[in-house]
This record gives sequence, structure tokens and C-alpha cells, in this order.
Amino acid sequence: MMLQSRVNARPVAARAAVRPARINAVRVQALFGFGGAKTADPSTSEFYSFKVKDIDGKDFPLSNLKGKAVLVVNLASQCGFTPQYSELQAVYEKFGKQGLTVLGFPCNQFGAQEPGSNQSIKSFAKSNYGVTFPLMSKVDVNGPGAEPLFEWLKSQKGGLMGNDIKWNFSKFLVDKNGVVVGRYASTSTPASLEADIKKAL
Repeated sequence: MMLQSRVNARPVAARAAVRPARINAVRVQALFGFGGAKTADPSTSEFYSFKVKDIDGKDFPLSNLKGKAVLVVNLASQCGFTPQYSELQAVYEKFGKQGLTVLGFPCNQFGAQEPGSNQSIKSFAKSNYGVTFPLMSKVDVNGPGAEPLFEWLKSQKGGLMGNDIKWNFSKFLVDKNGVVVGRYASTSTPASLEADIKKAL
């Protein structure tokens, strides 16, 4: 009887030992999209899989930017760095024909320095700085309501003292293959990124 109970116990123990491995495999599939459809989790999505809203509220699929280098910037109209609008426009004009796009995302999370509506922001950028690069709808870049694109960008290039964006006019450079190749603080002017932009094209 003792021998029989020991024999019977082995398959049960084996099944118990295998069970965590099966759970982990399911988790891996959910996290990385193996064996099924890709998830919308920004930590596992590629740059081109995102869809954002432009300044007029229309869908803007980033898949339209395949083959281009992209400089993603969170903007504000009442910030000490606001004059960088001019330099963003300048690099867009200089490198646009070579395949650079600048994507500007207004954000009011830093000092409440972007309080306006999308349309007032659009008018401000055009009338004061002649902006012609694509402007997106106003978003959060940190916190529970953050735009998923920014969550993904931060996961690809962490910052100093945590991944959160620290202030207006932070910048991410994405190369023509959709790889995040640079992250820059507000103090890094668009003109100072020209060498990196050339490499990303």
C-alpha cells in the first residue's frame, strides 16, 4: 500500500511542477504577442503600430511615416523654451526633403504652460513661428492618462532619475526603421541634434 501511494503521488507532483511553466508561457504570449494577435500594450508595440490624433482631431497613423526619421516633441506655448518652435521648423525645412518629420504634441502637464485649445495652439504656432510640421492633439505624456506613444518612447529610451518626461520640449528621435535612437532634454536645441538627425535618416 505504501509503495502504491508513492507511485501514485509522483504524477501529481509532476503535474504541480509543470503547472507554473504553463502559466508563464501564457504570460509570455500575452506580453510579447507570440502565438496570437499583437496586443495594444505600448511596451511591446512598434512605433508604426500607433495611431494618434492630429491637431484637428483626425486619426494620424504612424504607419504613414514608414521610411522617415521622426523627431517627437512635447510642446507648450507659454514656456521659456517656446522659441524652439522656430528651430523645430528650421530642421523640418532643412531635412524634410531627406525624410525627416517633426511631430509636435502640445502638453499642459508642466507648469500649465499649454492651457489653450487645439485650434488656438494651431493658430499660435502658425502665426508666431510659421509652423508647417504636423501638430497633434494635446496629450498627457506622464501619468495614468499618458498618450500610449509616449509610454512606449519612454520604455525605449529611459531618462535620468526615472523615465518620466521632465519638462516641455523634451525630444525623442526615431530613425527611418522605427527605432528610438535618441532622447534629449528641453535644453537640447533642435539645431544641436542635426548630426544625430543625419545619422537617423
